[in-house]
Amino acid sequence: MVAAGTRGDVLRRAVQGYLDHLTIERGRSANTVAAYRRDLDRYVGYLEARELSLGDVTTTVVEDYVTAVRTGSDGRAPLAAGSAARSLAAVRGWHAFCVAEGQVDTNPAAAVRPPSQGKRLPKAISTHDVERLLAAAGAGDGVAAVRNRALLELLYSTGARISEAVNLDIDDLDLTPGLEAVRLFGKGSKERVVPVGSFAVEALQAYLVRTRPVFIAAGRGTPAVFLNTRGARLSRQSAWQVLRSSAEAAGLPGAEHISPHTLRHSFATHLLSGGADVRVVQELLGHASVTTTQLYTMVTADSLREVYVQSHPRALA
Repeated sequence: MVAAGTRGDVLRRAVQGYLDHLTIERGRSANTVAAYRRDLDRYVGYLEARELSLGDVTTTVVEDYVTAVRTGSDGRAPLAAGSAARSLAAVRGWHAFCVAEGQVDTNPAAAVRPPSQGKRLPKAISTHDVERLLAAAGAGDGVAAVRNRALLELLYSTGARISEAVNLDIDDLDLTPGLEAVRLFGKGSKERVVPVGSFAVEALQAYLVRTRPVFIAAGRGTPAVFLNTRGARLSRQSAWQVLRSSAEAAGLPGAEHISPHTLRHSFATHLLSGGADVRVVQELLGHASVTTTQLYTMVTADSLREVYVQSHPRALA
């Protein structure tokens, strides 16, 4: 019988090999790899507690694990259906890697279905509320206000993820009249070029000319577009706080629930409401599958239905 310590060491080495594969060969982001590491650490702990080696895992074991993470019966915090599905995806990917590497013959997680979860519609805010948010971000005379307005204008104008925005370098911006665009690097370092609207261009030019040099003077020089007061690249956390503070200052309903993804969802929803083709929006958002983008069409259809019911004299006939 394999000693528990040895069994655990073997499992964790196999996990590390998979994480290295994701990082080096698949080009996954550090955040994605960190999430996989957390999920697989929990899974390995579950296997260790039952004295199971890699070859002992069956489909039933994986199914029981999914139940354990949903209920917290493994002694850890229970996970929502979406988080449990993400954890199962990490487990399935690891076992598939182990099969490909010849460590085992079959993937016991391949046939395990993720827990069902209700289809969550993206949350968007109205164009009026977006305008209030942007105005609040730029309120005041300080250099930070100019930066904050430029940041939020860019997020809403391009549908960029918050990580894509803070990772922008000066060379990723093209503000040439008639060619205004930004180069974004999404999940898996996938590159896309997105047009930038005139309001965002104006806000960016004001920031780059008037206030970014002030931030640069406080640091050692960096190609980052968005900087903090020390002249270093603005962090995701700081950018998130810019949005949260602006939402609160604007007095938006549910300000505590507004996130950078809210602007991304609003960008997509407003485009589709204006008649944009769903595949065009897919490209702008950097979605690998149009199915993900089609969630936004449900939001738009619901909005149209509500207007119809309220306005058409025969809608309730």
